[in-house]
Amino acid sequence: MTPSDDLKFMKEAEAEARQGLQEGGIPIGSILVRGGKIVARGHNQRVQKGSAILHGEMDCLMNAGRQKSYRDTVIYSTLCPCYMCSGTIVQFKIPRVVVGEAVNFPGAPDFLRSQGVEVVILNQPGLIQMMGDFIQAKPELWNEDIAE
Repeated sequence: MTPSDDLKFMKEAEAEARQGLQEGGIPIGSILVRGGKIVARGHNQRVQKGSAILHGEMDCLMNAGRQKSYRDTVIYSTLCPCYMCSGTIVQFKIPRVVVGEAVNFPGAPDFLRSQGVEVVILNQPGLIQMMGDFIQAKPELWNEDIAE
């Protein structure tokens, strides 16, 4: 994957995040890519579906359905994955994670790297602002999402 591919797919993850926001949820989106093609997409659905675990990455992976292997995939997330999502990434042996931003929530990049996962953090200003604005507008919902 090239840096321009990463930006292209992150725009798709951002579209998922914006959809989640429009639905009244938390603006975090994710895309799973194999061979330059989108395999699945998802966004945080904790609010919309009353779920404890449907973070953006988890929704995306659920939407991917059964895969024989994830070793040839890349997962894109608008926000750095938490430990739950990072554990799933490690469990499925996804080798590369591209993160839109890790300013508003640092996530677990060191854990991912310690397990051999390549982590690329883009820290895109638009994504940082979108998440920051959401956290400021709905701190109680955000704190629930990260179990604070």
